[in-house]
Amino acid sequence: MKQNRREFIKKSGCALGMAALATQIEHFGLMSVLAQKTGDPQLNAPPNDYRALVCVFLEGGNDGNNTIVPLHNDANLSNYQAYYNVRNSAGLAIPPASLLPINVPRIGNLAYGLNNNLGPIVRGVNNGVHELWAQGKMAIVGNVGTLVKPMTKAQFQNNSVKRPLQLFSHPDQVSQYQSGRADVKLSTGWGGRIADRRTAPDNPNGLAPMITSVSGVQLFTSGQTTFPLAIANAQTPLNQVLNPHGFDDSTIAQARLAALNRFNTQDLEAKYIAAASRISQQALQVNSTIAAYQETTAVFPATGFGNQLKQVARMIKKRANLNINRQIFYVHLGGFDTHIGQITGQGILLSQFSQAVRSFYDEMVEQGVSDKVTLFTMSDFSRTFDPAGSGVNVGSDHAWANNLFVLGGAVNGGNFYGMNTPNGTPYPTLNIGGIDDVSTGTGSRGRWIPTTSVEQYAATLARWYGLPEAEMPLVFPNYGNFTDTNLGFMQA
Repeated sequence: MKQNRREFIKKSGCALGMAALATQIEHFGLMSVLAQKTGDPQLNAPPNDYRALVCVFLEGGNDGNNTIVPLHNDANLSNYQAYYNVRNSAGLAIPPASLLPINVPRIGNLAYGLNNNLGPIVRGVNNGVHELWAQGKMAIVGNVGTLVKPMTKAQFQNNSVKRPLQLFSHPDQVSQYQSGRADVKLSTGWGGRIADRRTAPDNPNGLAPMITSVSGVQLFTSGQTTFPLAIANAQTPLNQVLNPHGFDDSTIAQARLAALNRFNTQDLEAKYIAAASRISQQALQVNSTIAAYQETTAVFPATGFGNQLKQVARMIKKRANLNINRQIFYVHLGGFDTHIGQITGQGILLSQFSQAVRSFYDEMVEQGVSDKVTLFTMSDFSRTFDPAGSGVNVGSDHAWANNLFVLGGAVNGGNFYGMNTPNGTPYPTLNIGGIDDVSTGTGSRGRWIPTTSVEQYAATLARWYGLPEAEMPLVFPNYGNFTDTNLGFMQA
């Protein structure tokens, strides 16, 4: 009996799997010319180097107040005593001797401390990210958050400047960080929109999408004309993430493959059939390209997060074979919604982050691309300075502005960056009900109002990545609301 195309594919068992299908029709088949082309030939010239961005999303809202703590006693700025006075009685303060000291040139070389879980651990894989500060490979961008426009505390209280939608809500703030816009809901992310603009000119012969997610399809990775390649973490060998079922070396399997290839040349006048055929052919080609891969040199921790970054490192190692000049990756580490048990819970997560990220950086050094790959963090929001609960159950609640990490050989590391708070530094004043706290009176919790927007942070990364200035407003719709969109933490 004669089978049609759909019946053949369904019955043959030759589906390429969800990972391959996550790579969208437009990327492999019918790219939108209008979305990819510009009138300036220079904007369409392929780059002559390789660069990658790696987004690490700390899901749940990492407590920035216990990630970076003042160690100095300068009376004019937030100091350790101000931190201790609010957090110690509930059991949320980290002792000064446990903090990992860093000096901050931008703030008069005053001492701050990183969470004690960001350094070496007993029997750990490596020395963590702390020592990258002294090496100038890690920077901190302070007081970052979702904004529609720059906003003071007075403007927040009198509603004279539009606020971000649904402040302190997990899904809304995650969406706004990933979409790069706080005043409306978008169905695309700023990583995806970069891929919309730059896939064709930057990766004209690329065999894989510009964006790869090792944590499912996320808003950050979704564009209008491009979607990510979604792959499993390193527990699945790279040569199996796109491995099509039903195509072994047997005679019947090879006959099935030949039949599929013939089907992929038919009915191409139909848009979606043509695109589906292109998906199948490109997925098979990518699978063939990554069938032989070299394992990473650096040893990664055997955690879920470690395995995500290890898979990213494997993909980067195949960049030349995949004909890719520019790549964006997404990974995530969840569990930061620490309403209770924060000291232990956040500590475990920050240790996982530190160990895996340090292994990743060391692997980039081994691959010779440490200055071509930049890793950065985002999170829903920070957490209230005022603790919630006490003792072993002490935690904190949803807040706003946060301190974020950027790591890599192209980072102007060893310093704080971002727009100054009213105290003249990018680090907020640790004063409940004070100038940086959006609330007043008995309900004050210590929710710092951002002075640096997600757009400013992201635009600085995107500019280093190669997004032309003319395309910034297309990727970041509220770009024009902020005057300083190059925060200086990336080298030219």
